Amino acid sequence: QVQLVESGGGLVQPGGSLRLSCAASGRTFSNYAMGWFRQAPGKEREFVAALSRSGVLKYYADSVKGRFTISRDNAKNTVYLQMDSLKPEDTAVYFCAAMTNWIGGRIDDVAYWGQGTQVTVSS
Repeated sequence: QVQLVESGGGLVQPGGSLRLSCAASGRTFSNYAMGWFRQAPGKEREFVAALSRSGVLKYYADSVKGRFTISRDNAKNTVYLQMDSLKPEDTAVYFCAAMTNWIGGRIDDVAYWGQGTQVTVSS
């Protein structure tokens, strides 16, 4: 079992930045690829970003490429999502995920979910 707890969400103006954190406990953090997904009201949950167990290999959704950066610190059992140049369409609940495979960002590869943190981009 892996427990994931997100933090860092909030309200930000368009063009602003936020950094989300996800602290993991339980089974060995470094055994899992990690990812971020998001879900806007009335929409399905969608992939945002993922990275390999080592953190070297990364994969992004086209909608966030060049604006968001995923990283991890295996010594701290934490994964981060740096979000820059935020847009109103980035508004959603963001979920951290422990994944069995990072390639393709498939929801079927998610082994554990966090509870989510709200990000609202509005002026």
